[in-house]
Amino acid sequence: MSKAPHGLDLAADKAHALALTPVSRETERRLDIYVELLLRWQQTTNLISPSTIPQLWTRHIADSLQLLDLAPDAKTWVDLGSGGGFPALPVACALAEKPGTTVHLVESNGKKAAFLREAIRATGVQAQVHAERIEKFVSDTVNSVDVVSARALAPLKTLCDQAFPLIERGAIGLFLKGLDIDSELTEASKYWKLEAEKIPSKTSPDGCVVIVRNLKLHTTT
Repeated sequence: MSKAPHGLDLAADKAHALALTPVSRETERRLDIYVELLLRWQQTTNLISPSTIPQLWTRHIADSLQLLDLAPDAKTWVDLGSGGGFPALPVACALAEKPGTTVHLVESNGKKAAFLREAIRATGVQAQVHAERIEKFVSDTVNSVDVVSARALAPLKTLCDQAFPLIERGAIGLFLKGLDIDSELTEASKYWKLEAEKIPSKTSPDGCVVIVRNLKLHTTT
């Protein structure tokens, strides 16, 4: 069973998380491998906030897994600013059982990109790390993308700026957000015409997932 530094047992939090977002035994095994690796790397590389470690499974794993129900048929995901791997790697762990799926993780930080590559190798998921700036990746990619995701990365207006090339070509945006989402929507709507739907978070009473579709820049006259 996964234990945080100082021997903190994560079993209860894991049980709570997987009750919120159930997964198969195979997916659970991959998630265990990922969590163990993350906790080891966390001792030398800041991948998640240390204060969230006791609730790692709920705050990070389940928070990520909840996106799957919002795009059940999606096969190609792009995750912007993946950091320690959320939401991309939990999603990839679940999608590993579905043929033809892949997750692209865009992370320009070298140490974090190295961790992500090791996590992909250890879990055996179908995923690829792109150690480059988001703007370069989204402008260069020609692949068909179903979902573009981001978590704790930037305000919604900036996410719209970054994800627009992918959403314009048919992807939907799935962005995990917190208390400030209404003000972020107000700010984003000054620059973008967008269809935005707020879905209450399964893991946080203050959180939500914003689904963004049909993104278009406001035209100036």
